[in-house]
Amino acid sequence: MDYSNGGGEVPQVLSGQAAAIFAEGISLVLSRWTALQMAVENQWGGRESRGKADQLVASIQEFFGQKEDLYIDELEELLEVYMLDSLSTEVQDGSVPEVAEQLMIMHEECLEGKYESIQKLKQLAPRTNAVSQSKQVVNDNDDDSSDEEDSESDSMEMEATKEMDVDPVKTGTKPGPDPDGWTVVANKRNRGRRSN
Repeated sequence: MDYSNGGGEVPQVLSGQAAAIFAEGISLVLSRWTALQMAVENQWGGRESRGKADQLVASIQEFFGQKEDLYIDELEELLEVYMLDSLSTEVQDGSVPEVAEQLMIMHEECLEGKYESIQKLKQLAPRTNAVSQSKQVVNDNDDDSSDEEDSESDSMEMEATKEMDVDPVKTGTKPGPDPDGWTVVANKRNRGRRSN
């Protein structure tokens, strides 16, 4: 798809109401973008990470408010550069083109006075907890495997103690050859002492 308002025509600018709805749509899309939410939650951009994420909304609005033609690759570059420079996050999961495409489609719909995609995003539960959910899944998997390993090792230890023969404790060993031909040597600490 060619996401540009180009072709020699003057690009349309969103009306006041459409611009407000589009701004809300931008916020909804970004709230569901896992890479951005991870950067904010983990403060990869410093303590001001939340403010920087809010500034990204303003930068995207400014991008769409320009009087020039709009191209998706320029929007992708804006997202990548902002994430890297402001939030110290290099996004390598392929989500930047997806987010850019969703924003371009949403903008085109708002120009036509259609707000269905934004309404759908409003109805869906916000994914701001996507980061904690992904951490929970990882932690749950770790717990399951370690529980299984713990129960297996516990049962192995119990079996081992039942099957293991234990030599009786020898008291007062004398230095000299053992019946097997080995010589027992007392350690330095016990050489001068005798046990009674």
